[in-house]
Amino acid sequence: MTAPATPDIASGPRKQLRKHATDYTLLGTAHVSKVSADEVRSLIQSGEFDAVAVELCPARHANMVNPDALAKMDLFQVIKQGKAGMVAANLALGSFQQRVAEESGIAPGEEMKAAIEEAKAADLPLMAIDRDVGITLKRVYRSVPWWQRTALVSGLVGSLFSREKVSSEEIEKLKEGDVLESTFSEFAQESEKLYQALIAERDHYMALRLAQENGDSRYKKVLVVVGAGHLKGLEENLAGHLPEDPREQLDILEAVPPASRWPKLLPWIIAALILTGFVIGFNRNTELGMQLVLDWVLINGGLSALGVLIAGAHPLTVVTAFVAAPLTSLNPTIGAGFVAAGAELWLRKPKVADFSRLRQDTASLKGWWKNRVSRTLLVFIFATLGSAAGTYIGGFRIFGLLTGGNA
Repeated sequence: MTAPATPDIASGPRKQLRKHATDYTLLGTAHVSKVSADEVRSLIQSGEFDAVAVELCPARHANMVNPDALAKMDLFQVIKQGKAGMVAANLALGSFQQRVAEESGIAPGEEMKAAIEEAKAADLPLMAIDRDVGITLKRVYRSVPWWQRTALVSGLVGSLFSREKVSSEEIEKLKEGDVLESTFSEFAQESEKLYQALIAERDHYMALRLAQENGDSRYKKVLVVVGAGHLKGLEENLAGHLPEDPREQLDILEAVPPASRWPKLLPWIIAALILTGFVIGFNRNTELGMQLVLDWVLINGGLSALGVLIAGAHPLTVVTAFVAAPLTSLNPTIGAGFVAAGAELWLRKPKVADFSRLRQDTASLKGWWKNRVSRTLLVFIFATLGSAAGTYIGGFRIFGLLTGGNA
């Protein structure tokens, strides 16, 4: 039995703030609330404001304005540029939004859509002041030690792909923050660095963006629509000292912390060790060398092919993954996932309808396998994971044969 929804308040919390010659009205909204959407419409229609700012990054704003933008996506370039995981994560977030919409009767972010529509109708400038969601995801990921990242990713995937009813607690979290914040809320409570990347940095970033867009106070009365969870932080940052040219601080907050060097070196080290193992094996005797090569191919190729098979790929893509994985694992400049996804694209080129239905299909677990676009992303991810597992398992197998007394 579904828990009764908490009644919406009559109006969201507001903060009035004067900065230089501009009066800012900061409106804290509930991201899952028809009342918040109606309040945004009412405020803009009042004619009191000459500009509107929203807690959206340009990419999310573009997706709201043009929901069919995904249909123009070049999937091969997405995979080639290493953005397949990010696109999959955004689609997964969208699937959670769809579930919330089905349970609550209103889609998360409806008040942002209302702000966009009413600002356009009133011919008011609209400022998208939030940081790009991709940058935030990367900074969140890099903010935790590498050994905690697996739990972070698994928690995200588990919560997004769960087919259980959305609980009243999850709905309440979305009334304070967006889908991204509610997904990582439990982790953020335990990690100061995660809280900084997810909440505090964005509060500072949005204040800087307002200073950048309206540093000359060209707009005298600005309505700023943000989630209630950002209201206090944004007010404090906006009331504090902001540089005349905020670009330098914005660049700092947009920079993705560099990855550790050892993860980049590790594939080369492993490849060198595997090749060295082959050389040692053949030097001992040809039979041992052939056994090492055979085990490497079966383990690495087999696990990558298994991943592709689970993704529902074309049979020839499965064969391609089996052949490619043992070779690509010894050449870190190209991955098994890229080769397998390329084969799947060639064999099953997505149709226009697949792109058009992408958001709807990925709202269900079954739809990820049904849609050719999302299935190709799964092929890339599962082939990569299978090959990675095969590299380590195969490496240990080779080490065991070499140290097992074979002559």
